[in-house]
Amino acid sequence: MNRLYQGSCHCGAVRYQVELDLAAGSGRCNCSICRKLRFWGAMAKPDSFQLLSGEDALSDYQFATHSAHNLFCKHCGVHAFHRGYVEQIGGAYVSINVACLDDVSDEEWAASPVRFADGRANQWHETPVIHSYL
Repeated sequence: MNRLYQGSCHCGAVRYQVELDLAAGSGRCNCSICRKLRFWGAMAKPDSFQLLSGEDALSDYQFATHSAHNLFCKHCGVHAFHRGYVEQIGGAYVSINVACLDDVSDEEWAASPVRFADGRANQWHETPVIHSYL
């Protein structure tokens, strides 16, 4: 069931709200940036996301195909969400860093199924053979 969540970076400069169904699942990916960040994401459509404050605090890092805006707070360095467009995963998206949601109980986090994606091989719907480190 969809619910409206509040999220933020560590210092609170970046704040947003997003409508998500955490029970529908979250994900971890082995692409180069997600692996290094240990990013734990939940996908949302752009119209389900609203940046409440901190546009001026965001820095944007792009690499390779420039299909993702790996946004992070320039004050505390936290990646609270990313934006992008990848046809293989349904087009435009906002990937919410689940760990940055402020109003999630431990029980909700634990109950959210985690899917693993082989982004390193651009096989987004495949699970990497080894994924326990994600």
